[in-house]
Amino acid sequence: MVRTAFEDQTETREAREHSEGPVARTIEEQTAKIPSDAYLWAALGSMGVSAILQITGKKEESLFVGQWAPSFLMLGLYNKLVKVAGSDRVHT
Repeated sequence: MVRTAFEDQTETREAREHSEGPVARTIEEQTAKIPSDAYLWAALGSMGVSAILQITGKKEESLFVGQWAPSFLMLGLYNKLVKVAGSDRVHT
């Protein structure tokens, strides 16, 4: 697809209007340094620890640790999005 100069200007103006602040940029720069599979292993690890706690009869602890898995997976998704698309086209 061929882009026109107008489309490029519109995209740049829109990106400036919706740009991220310095805190978000800093967080994303640091987050992007972590390998994506670290989050997957953390999620799998929390599920494993949860299963072990469940087997040993520690039901409440098992539920607590087991609920970490979705958070790790969401952080991994965020990490991947930052690496692929970034949040701020203007500052890249």
